[in-house]
Amino acid sequence: MSLPPTQELISAEIADVRERYARHLTDGGDPRPHPERSYPPYRSSALRHPRQPLVAVDDPEMVELSGPAFGVTDVTELDHDLTRQHPGEPLGERITVTGRVLDREGRPVRGQLVEIWQANASGRYAHQRDQHPAPLDPNFTGVGRCLTDEQGGYRFTTVKPGAYPWRNHHNAWRPAHIHFSLFGSAFTQRLVTQMYFPGDPLFAYDPILQSVTDDDARRRLVADYDHSLSVPEWSLGYRWDIVLDGPAATWIEEGRR
Repeated sequence: MSLPPTQELISAEIADVRERYARHLTDGGDPRPHPERSYPPYRSSALRHPRQPLVAVDDPEMVELSGPAFGVTDVTELDHDLTRQHPGEPLGERITVTGRVLDREGRPVRGQLVEIWQANASGRYAHQRDQHPAPLDPNFTGVGRCLTDEQGGYRFTTVKPGAYPWRNHHNAWRPAHIHFSLFGSAFTQRLVTQMYFPGDPLFAYDPILQSVTDDDARRRLVADYDHSLSVPEWSLGYRWDIVLDGPAATWIEEGRR
């Protein structure tokens, strides 16, 4: 049985991809805001990305019938507050995350269903497949949702997630992040991405974040701390806008805009 790759090897591969991309730009190539589907430092991408042409769906309504349905009721007033979903207070640093969902022209996208899911403050998901030996929090499930307002705005109150190990390589750790899912007018218009926190020392070591080799595109995945959004004696504030398409689009998993 072969040993897992070391962080040094993964970091060398990350640097090699970045160097090749820098040469691509120097030679006059266009920026590539989305990563290649097969990114060698992210080992499982070799098995997960599609290798055959996409299949056209002749009847989109059939896809709708088998689409997911999140929640048993309509979006309620408290769905956006992940700290008030259980009888007790969750552990961790309480934060407010807000921003706007915009199109390529900077226009607000109204009525957009925005969902988030995340690990708890110890870096563990409330999911049976997560066997990371960190404590679960009985007062934190880690999922929330809201609808964007007339200005395209969304807002969540939650706790800052912790970093956690994963088995991409030896001593692999993921930076703290929150998963975002956005829906248009149908489930077939779902887009998924991740938001990161400024100044995280794990950025350079993470193949998933580093697979976005374009510096500007990668920076757009990192939220800004905004002190004006911090609530006195309650939460620290972060701002993160999501642009759905165009040259300033937020990176979307699966390379879609």
